[in-house]
Parts: sequence; C-alpha cells; structure tokens
Amino acid sequence: MSAPLIVMGSASRDYTVVVDRHPLPGETLLGGDIVTGGGGKGANQAVAASRAGVTPVFLASFGDDTTGHELIADLDASGVDVSHVTLTSEAPTGVALITVSKTGENSIVVAAGANSRLDADSTAALVNSLATEGTILLAQLEIPLATVLAAAKAVTAREGRFVLNLSPSQPIPAELLALCDPLVVNESEAADLTGGSVTSIEEATVAARQLLATSTSVVVTLGGEGAIVATPDSVTHSPARKVTVVDTTGAGDAFVGALAAALAAGDDLDSAVEKGTVAGALAVQHVGAQPPRD
Repeated sequence: MSAPLIVMGSASRDYTVVVDRHPLPGETLLGGDIVTGGGGKGANQAVAASRAGVTPVFLASFGDDTTGHELIADLDASGVDVSHVTLTSEAPTGVALITVSKTGENSIVVAAGANSRLDADSTAALVNSLATEGTILLAQLEIPLATVLAAAKAVTAREGRFVLNLSPSQPIPAELLALCDPLVVNESEAADLTGGSVTSIEEATVAARQLLATSTSVVVTLGGEGAIVATPDSVTHSPARKVTVVDTTGAGDAFVGALAAALAAGDDLDSAVEKGTVAGALAVQHVGAQPPRD
C-alpha cells in the first residue's frame, strides 16, 4: 500500500466555551454553553485534507479509552484513513481546553496525553512502508520532536516531500528545517525563528526571504491578510478572502490541511496556498477546530 498524503500528528477531545473576553490571571468568568468536538492539530489537518478531496493516512497515538475510540470513529466517518493509528494504555487521549472571545480570538491549553507517546522508530518505519516518490508527509509539533525528525528523514529517503507546520512554536534543529518543503509558520512563529518583528505583509516578506536560507520553501500565514509564499524562484503575497469571523481556532489547520492535499494532488505551491486560504476562510465561519459533518 502506498499513500499520496500522510498526516502525522496529534488528536484530542476539544472543549470550547465562548466568553465575552478572556479571563485575567486568577479571575473567574461565566461563559456560554460548552461545545465538545474533535481536535488536535494533526486530526484537524487530516480532516481538512479529506474535505479538500484527498484521503490522508493518519499516523497518531490515542489513549485506549472511550474518548480515543470515539475520536477514531469520527475521523473514519470524516474520510480519514485511520488503519495505522496506535492505541496506548500508558496515557489518556489528549484534551484541549479552549476559550473563544466574542471577537473570535481563542486561547488554548493542551494536555498532550497519548500524543506524547507516538514512537519515533515505529512511526518512521510506517512512513517508509507507505511513502513512494511524490508522497506528501505533513506534520506539526504537538507530538515528540524526535518522531517528527525520524519521519521526515524517512519520507525524504523515499523521495517524498515533507511539509512542517511549526506549531506550537519551539526551537527545532537545522537538520529538520532543511527537510521542509514548505515550512509553514504564522507571524509569531516566523518572528521566533528570525528574531525580528513580523506584524505586516512587508515584514513577513522579509522573514520569508530569511527563512529560505534554512528551508527549501516557506509559507508565512497572515490571518486575514493571506500568506507570503517564498520559493527559490519568487516571493509572492497570496491575499485572503474577507469573511465574517466566528472562531479562529480551526483556521490555521484548515489552511495547512488543504495546502497539503493540493500538493498531494499535484498542484504547485502557489496554487496550493490559494486553496489553503479558501479553506481557512471557510473554517473561521463555524465554532470548533473541525467543520461540522454534512
């Protein structure tokens, strides 16, 4: 069996509450009714890829508990290939606690749980067995960094392409950055990598050019301003659609998942980013990290 798209990453049960504003330290606020759904950056991006028309093989670790089995069933129903996920009795399925303000901005605390048990050696072996020339491997950083690096090496050894969404932001080795094609970062993540300010299209363009020295290609996402796309041949701005924002929680993951699906379908990076911006615009129009199933 070979896979055009492999998504490797986290999965969690999300609990979301809408509040008038985010609480201050030590403060208790009353919020709206809780919304329960599937989440985790890996799972979100896998669902987004499926919605974009490509069936992703999902590599992830779930707790061998009721929540884990429910999430796996939900992903399967959303068109994600879950035949290679793992279950562990060492930790519960991951959980994310999310508050969303009336302006749509979110604040998230993640308890990694089973996500931290995704093993490097066995995951790399799976990637090696699934990947062929042209396979896209998409990863994020809510799973162990060693696992991401091992899998990235495995897919490139099979002449596949590695896409890294460097989120949540953390220091990563130059060896991993060099494998990214593209490296996908938002403004704050780009600032962390470059050490400079990234608060405008112009500053993001400068940051993207800097990051090209570390990665084969770079995408800097700018929320409502779209994204900067940097390759060795050009650096361009891809604008975003203007929509009414309800909840920004799923926007970044929808963008990256759709981008990876487009690459797996044979699109070039500029076209893939355009499709990602459309998916991101749709994602901010509903509450929760994953779109409601039709």
